[in-house]
Amino acid sequence: MKVSTKALYGVLALADVAMNSENGTCASTSEIAERQGVSKKYLEHIMSMLRRAGYVRAQRGINGGYALSRKPDSITLYDVFSALDVSILEDAENETRGSIGWLREAANVCLWEKINNFLVEFAKSMTLEDFIGECKKRAPESWDLYVI
Repeated sequence: MKVSTKALYGVLALADVAMNSENGTCASTSEIAERQGVSKKYLEHIMSMLRRAGYVRAQRGINGGYALSRKPDSITLYDVFSALDVSILEDAENETRGSIGWLREAANVCLWEKINNFLVEFAKSMTLEDFIGECKKRAPESWDLYVI
């Protein structure tokens, strides 16, 4: 499975927004881009797609930026992948049946389809909240310190 940068950055951006836009505040594209090491212009495109899909809301103004429009436990990785790069969820091997040898066709059914189904089910079962929780377990103790 090859995950596109759009899908990867989209998941990271949503997690960043969730962790940095609490109490009604917003996370700006510039802040997210800096924290995640992503091009601001590319991130703006991704955030626009996530907004159209209904996962973030944009706020204009000096304190503007993005906040989640849904709770993190109601957004799955499958949702994000579907909004940003549906090709991740497509069959790993999609050659036309019957035009290939029986062994390759059997491998498609016995291996690639099962792997793809597992990945789809995993993406449907892991929420943004689950993802953030797993990431926080691996975070340095000082990740949430704000220093002036």
